[in-house]
Amino acid sequence: MDLRLPPLVDHHCHGVLRTGPEPAAFERYLTESEAPAAPGTSYFDSQLGFAVRRWCPPLLDLEPHCPPEVYLARRSELGADEATRRLLQGAGIGAYVVDTGLPGDQTAPAELAALAGGTATAHEIVRLETLAERLAAGAASGADLLDAVDAAVPDAARTAAGFKSIAAYRHGLDFDPAPPAREEAERAAARWLDAGGGRLEDPVLIRHLLWSAVRTGLPLQLHTGFGDTDLTLHRADPLLLTGFLRATAPLGAPIVLLHGYPYHRHAAYLAAVFPHVHADVGLALSHTGARAEAVLAEVLELVPFGKLLFSTDAYALPELYVAGAQLFRAALTRLLTRWTGDGSWSAPDAHRVAALLAAGNSRRVYGLPG
Repeated sequence: MDLRLPPLVDHHCHGVLRTGPEPAAFERYLTESEAPAAPGTSYFDSQLGFAVRRWCPPLLDLEPHCPPEVYLARRSELGADEATRRLLQGAGIGAYVVDTGLPGDQTAPAELAALAGGTATAHEIVRLETLAERLAAGAASGADLLDAVDAAVPDAARTAAGFKSIAAYRHGLDFDPAPPAREEAERAAARWLDAGGGRLEDPVLIRHLLWSAVRTGLPLQLHTGFGDTDLTLHRADPLLLTGFLRATAPLGAPIVLLHGYPYHRHAAYLAAVFPHVHADVGLALSHTGARAEAVLAEVLELVPFGKLLFSTDAYALPELYVAGAQLFRAALTRLLTRWTGDGSWSAPDAHRVAALLAAGNSRRVYGLPG
């Protein structure tokens, strides 16, 4: 069926590289691993690599599935700026909700929207751990740091679309769900500063940040499931957040469980039972490629249709926006064609739900215009 989706709202993504990468470095962005590919192969030999080769070459005037070396040569010939513009404008994304917490020389939200052209818009997500690490550089004591955090989070909320935490990476999701007392948080902040600051891993400070964000009423994104080797996967199961979700429900701030895979059914369950919880499978669809339809179907088994949001989790490479968007469209089209074809869904319901998943849910949750 022809779903005729609106321009997508990518509710969780990052900037793209301003220059490069060189062809030899390109494939490192196709994996969450830090290790080289298996001998005799490259990371193009993956579901994500095959998706890039399927969807991106036509945007650079090449045939689908052309060899990686042909694609990379054409990319170099065009130059990074031209390739980025073509790819972003071909992705069909109308709004970007951008996590600005990743290090590196990547585009800011406004730059990303400008490269995408047309009427594309961009909105910022503030990463809590990065915010605290920046504030720690100017703090003289634990009390000073907490005062700075308590001022900076509401201040950021005036312009940001929401907040994000990578607690799953820094500690794990098996943290005490209750907000820490002020004295406990001050002691934790003092210990962190005395140790030289740096990477924030203290669960007490992370809890303070989470509760500070929730109290603003803006959406809070939480990484769950699949990620790179800095993650201990079983401690990123979203079910570990059950106590925190129960405790935050009275405040009403939306909490968005990112990625989920291989715990995406767990995220769907939590979105089904907690009114303020939402889910996505953005990174999962990109990395499962030709199997994206199966993963999306598993989430849609239980998640309320107004609770699932589209994202790519793209970063560095504009190709990741294209692959994520096209895999979502293809998977959703195949699923809804089958479900309407066998009479399980009506065509009007399929079109309505597809529009919610593609853009409507994200616009509602983040308060975006359109």
